[in-house]
Amino acid sequence: TDGKIVVGMGDWLTGITWNGEFPQMNYEVSLEAMKMSGNDFFCGMTFPVDSTYCSFIVGGWGGPVVGLSTIDDRDASENSTKTLKRFEKDVWYAIRLRVTPGKIEGWVDDEKMVDFATAGHKIGIRPEVSLSSPFGIASWITTSALRNIRLKNLDKKDHSVAHIRARE
Repeated sequence: TDGKIVVGMGDWLTGITWNGEFPQMNYEVSLEAMKMSGNDFFCGMTFPVDSTYCSFIVGGWGGPVVGLSTIDDRDASENSTKTLKRFEKDVWYAIRLRVTPGKIEGWVDDEKMVDFATAGHKIGIRPEVSLSSPFGIASWITTSALRNIRLKNLDKKDHSVAHIRARE
């Protein structure tokens, strides 16, 4: 409804998964996400990084944690990408993720929250989000809404944008 996807509160993890081709490198994903109810992450974006996967967590570990899970087998709450930010309910946040060779960057609104050099680090995901690959967005015991999901392939000269829309 209204062009948004509502991800309902599950017993633990609930989400949506893209089941088509998805770039492994040189891309940017942008979207808007809102926490509707609950107190944990409302945007856990699982994405490819070359031949593996990682998750950009927004609002995790009780609500304030932003970061990447997992880095060197450590969750976003326990690694160098951890940043704290307060998130209000019923507010749309612009979220953007960029994956390029040697780097993962993430923004909330226009604030850069993650600027991570991947060389020399083990990138991975928690087992709970394995169903979110190759690309997915999940919430943890939280109802969220998503809209305006866009994928930009940075390898293409025209930088075309694919729009991922909810089915009516």
